[in-house]
This record gives sequence, C-alpha cells and structure tokens, in this order.
Amino acid sequence: MKMSDTREIKADRATVWAALLSPEVLKECVPGAQEVTGTPEDGFEATVTQKVGPVKATFKGTVTLTEMVEPESLTLSGEGKGGAAGYAKGSADVRLEETGTGTTLSYDVEARVGGKLAQLGSRVVDGFAKRMADQFFTRLQEVIDGPSEDDPEPEAEKKGWLKRMIG
Repeated sequence: MKMSDTREIKADRATVWAALLSPEVLKECVPGAQEVTGTPEDGFEATVTQKVGPVKATFKGTVTLTEMVEPESLTLSGEGKGGAAGYAKGSADVRLEETGTGTTLSYDVEARVGGKLAQLGSRVVDGFAKRMADQFFTRLQEVIDGPSEDDPEPEAEKKGWLKRMIG
C-alpha cells in the first residue's frame, strides 16, 4: 500500500528537521506509542499498541532514519512484530521545503503487513495504514505549530511544546 500527501507547517525547516529526529516528538506523534527511545544515528526502539479491525496487538520494533540530507529529506523506516497478530513494516520518504510562511513537508509512505493482520484483507489494512500515516503527520504538525484558533484549551496547552522548547 502506498500513499502520498503534504502538510504546511508554520515553522522553519530546521525546527521541522529537529522534530523528526527527536524521540520525544516521535513518541508524541506515533499513534499508540507507549515508548520510543534511542537516537537518530543508532535508530529508535519503539513499543506501539494498535487495533486493526478485530486484532489488537502490541508491536515491539525499530525505527531507523536513512538517506538523511539535512535539512532537506530523510527516510523513516519502521518494523514491528506483534506476536501472533503478525508484523508491520513501513517507510516514509519525507521532504522539507522552505516557504515564505514556514515549511512544506511532503511524504510518500509504503506499508506492508503479514500474519493475522494480512488476513483481514487489503481494504481494512490499507485504511488502517492511511489513518496511521495521516495521524502521525497531523500530530507532528500540531506539535510544531502549536494550538489553532478552534482548539479546546486543555489540549491546546500540549501542542506547540516543541516550538516553545526550541524558541
């Protein structure tokens, strides 16, 4: 399954680049992430719990960053094993382009699953993979941009913490 999209982020390219390399940001952005540790150089270890159709599993796996051209592009690759549920693999080619108002983040995602997950059928799995990618990049945008005008207050305080930390 493959998909592509873009996001307009109201931050400079260096800030977006730093966010993509941060285990704290990755933990905040990966849906269902319980733990993300490691470094961009050595890769990250992750524990993620997700429900795909009727199958709920905790995946333990790795995320590696390759083909890094600072601050222009990189490839995020992840692989997780969910025991009897099977496995999930995916990668996202991410490109950052400076604009007058911030940064355009473009991505191409490819995802694969095996085991019980693959038996759910491509419609369920493809929908899940698209939702995961969309949630990750939407959350990344929220973490960097901060609250929007229509956000409820308690949640709004959480958003934009990266910009406050760097700024």
